[in-house]
Amino acid sequence: MTSLSIAVGFVVAWIFTGLLVYFERVHLHVSSDHTDSGPQKFHARPTPRIGGVALLGGGLAGAGLAAWFGGIDGDWLVLFAVALLPVWGAGMLEDVTKRVGPRVRLLSTFVAAGLGIWLLDARLERLDLPWVDDWLAAIPLLSVALTLVAAGGISHAINIIDGFNGLAGAVVIFVLCALGWVCHQVGDGALMLVCLSFAAATLGFLLWNYPRGAIFAGDGGAYLWGFVIAEVSVLLVRRHPEVSAWFPMLLVAYPVWETLFSVWRRRFFRKHAALQPDSLHLHQLIFRRVVGWTAWPQDQRHLLRRNSLTSPYLWAFQLAWVAPAVAFWRSTGILVFFAMLFIVTYNWLYARIVRFRTPGWLARSQVRARSEARRRQLALGGSLADRRAATRNSIMQTGGVPLPEPQDRLARRAGR
Repeated sequence: MTSLSIAVGFVVAWIFTGLLVYFERVHLHVSSDHTDSGPQKFHARPTPRIGGVALLGGGLAGAGLAAWFGGIDGDWLVLFAVALLPVWGAGMLEDVTKRVGPRVRLLSTFVAAGLGIWLLDARLERLDLPWVDDWLAAIPLLSVALTLVAAGGISHAINIIDGFNGLAGAVVIFVLCALGWVCHQVGDGALMLVCLSFAAATLGFLLWNYPRGAIFAGDGGAYLWGFVIAEVSVLLVRRHPEVSAWFPMLLVAYPVWETLFSVWRRRFFRKHAALQPDSLHLHQLIFRRVVGWTAWPQDQRHLLRRNSLTSPYLWAFQLAWVAPAVAFWRSTGILVFFAMLFIVTYNWLYARIVRFRTPGWLARSQVRARSEARRRQLALGGSLADRRAATRNSIMQTGGVPLPEPQDRLARRAGR
């Protein structure tokens, strides 16, 4: 039954996504994400962003089949679907109209989480921190507020990292598979089947999204991903005391800390609105300064290649924290240590890249960029000074170390 649910979720999402891509000329005028529609756009052509339709269809199809065979209580699955509809609907409305602001979408996640509390009793009652747990037990409204914040925060965080082909989708698959594994370990078959069904649907969508970027998940898909992860995490921790509350927290550390760090950076460092979009997220810095092949021609083919080469860096980064979470899902102390280590690692890596001091093990593509820029400029002809100036300007855009101009080299020699 588990294998059949996974297969159905995958096939339904893959077929739905393929149909949306094949008939994009019918809906592209309302569903497209234009290349110049914001600072976080890094694709080369208008692309449909309604992949959330296929993700919802595939995930519910796989879980529904499991309910048909008795693996999931059918009434419970209906209530779960009702709870996630507000957040999915708000995201889809933004994908189609482009007029639903981030505050409205965040409010929709609170509404969905409220429905989860009411219909599913999905309430976060512990963080495995003694004094915090005492407060949560003594003040029920505090538990409700924490649940709303957690669901809204994770949903918004997944949307934040959904910036390049395959990035958010693969991260979600890693998280859902890890959650599904622990659900299996504690004997919670219903939550396990929900995780695997939506992971399979995500994989079916991902085959169209990566590497070609033929379709995007959009806000509907991203918020759906985040809410499913949040609800499963809350229910898992609530139902099974042996599961540390820090297990799901470490799984989503990358998107959640990316969001919190971005809010701090915008509000207190750059003095901008906290929800104002920009292009200074970690994945965007890696796109510009690590992949950074702006010395290549800026046509659709090369921009698509740079886009697709960015995601694997973040996949590896995410897996580095999923592994200890799965290995130590019972041990709160170890999980807290890895969560703190994640924060230190993220901040160090971000600071190195943003200050043009990319670590050597990430900088190999910059060397290739310099070689490619030099080759192209030599092929264009012109004087040596002109070629070096053009090469210098190209490399500066990548965040790499520019080649010195002849005057600089002569001045340094004279100074000796």
